[in-house]
Amino acid sequence: MEVLKRIDEATSYIKKKSNNFLPFAGIVLGSGLGELVEIIEEKIVIPYKEIPNFAQSTAIGHKGNLILGKLGGKNVVAMQGRFHYYEGYGMDLVTLPIRVMKRLGISYLFVSNAAGGINPSFRVGDLMILRDHINLMPNPLIGQNIDELGPRFPDMTRPYDPKLIELAERLAIDMGISLKKGVYLAGTGPTYETPAEYSFFGKAGADSVGMSTVPEVIVARHSSIPVFGMSVITNEAHSFSEDFVNDGDDVIKAANAASHKMTLLFKSMIEKL
Repeated sequence: MEVLKRIDEATSYIKKKSNNFLPFAGIVLGSGLGELVEIIEEKIVIPYKEIPNFAQSTAIGHKGNLILGKLGGKNVVAMQGRFHYYEGYGMDLVTLPIRVMKRLGISYLFVSNAAGGINPSFRVGDLMILRDHINLMPNPLIGQNIDELGPRFPDMTRPYDPKLIELAERLAIDMGISLKKGVYLAGTGPTYETPAEYSFFGKAGADSVGMSTVPEVIVARHSSIPVFGMSVITNEAHSFSEDFVNDGDDVIKAANAASHKMTLLFKSMIEKL
């Protein structure tokens, strides 16, 4: 099938460029969260534009490289920037890297994003563990199912692995890192949400909102990959003063400021697994 061919072509190229590198964990780094790449050791850097069938990352704060190397003493493959539905890419392209990571051999997937804080207790710079999500994007599994990749109707009762959440919370206490936990809502973007939409999403049970992550998680769970997800709260979408404006550059600055804590936590988790 064409889908499997695209996955195999990308995987074969990465294996060739990395001397058959076998990653233990995959990491997807969202807007402004690329600091983690700096502490990956023995790096192999492959620009997305070189990888067959990969899209190009056009979003602010997404550098567009696949990084292979060591983190926490284990082999990892990290996306320095992701692909978004709002960039005009179909869900097959948005989620292709997750399929490729599975073929490369990952045992765990870590996903991160910059998100608006709907929960009134959230502040800019907070880290929120994703315990669940609400998907308002097209489901990436629509279409003919490929049984080789996963079942027609994958269970999503626990999209984010409870054992990984427990590990993160335990390590965060030891490291003195304060964590929130909540439900992430994924919309298509690229517009930021209106105050009425923020209010509606909050009433629906969302604690944070963004434009990514969930398609990747659905595809990972389709392939039975345990997932850990984290949002960095980059704006407070729950109290709107007269001069309140959502600004992309401000989101990146807030994500950069909080990324150090997330980087330390991800590294520690991978080390302990």
